[in-house]
Amino acid sequence: MSTTKATIKKAAINLFYKKSYFATAMSNIALDSDIRKASIYHHYASKEDILFDILMTTMKELTAYIETCLKGIENIENKMRAAIRGHVKFHCDRQKEVWISDSELRGLTANNFKSFVAQRDAYEKIFQDIIIQGMDKGYFAAGDAKVISYAILTMCTAVSHWFNPKGRLSGDQISNIYEELVVTRLLKESLPLHSFENSVLEE
Repeated sequence: MSTTKATIKKAAINLFYKKSYFATAMSNIALDSDIRKASIYHHYASKEDILFDILMTTMKELTAYIETCLKGIENIENKMRAAIRGHVKFHCDRQKEVWISDSELRGLTANNFKSFVAQRDAYEKIFQDIIIQGMDKGYFAAGDAKVISYAILTMCTAVSHWFNPKGRLSGDQISNIYEELVVTRLLKESLPLHSFENSVLEE
C-alpha cells in the first residue's frame, strides 16, 4: 500500500470511529489526510471503497492473528483459551477498526456486504469447530455450537465499545478475565452462558 493510500485509510478510520461513516464526508477525509479531495480518487473509487477496505483488511488480519494464536495447540480447552484471549486482545489493540466493523456495515452495498459476511462466517467457524470438538470429546457441555459461538463472540467483541487504553486494566488483563469466564462456563457442570455478560462489564 502506498504511503498516501495508507494516510487516507488512517484518516478515514479515525473519522469513521469519531463521527461515524455516514457523518463523514470525503472532504473531511481529504482535510485530515492533508491532500486534495480529488487525490483520494486515485486510490479509492468511493467512500464505500474505503470502508470496505477497512472492514476486509481488519477481518483478514483478525483471522490470521487467531490462527497464529492457535498454531501448535492440540488440547481443546487450551485452544479455546487461546482463541478467546486472542480475540479480546485484538479487539483491545485494534479498537477503532473493529468498532467500525461492528457498527458501520449499513454503509456497504449488497455485494460488498455479502463478501464481508462470508469472511466473518469463516472466522466464526473457527470458534464453532473448537466448540464442536470440545463437545464431541466430552470437555464442553452439550449445546448448539453455532448459537454458543454467537453468544461468546458477541460478548467478547463488545470490549471494543468500552475498553479504555488508559483505564484500570490493560488489554492483556481483560483478555485473561474473558478467557477464564468463557472457558469455565463452557466446561461441564458450569453456569449457563447467558449468566456471565454483566459480570464482565462490571470489570
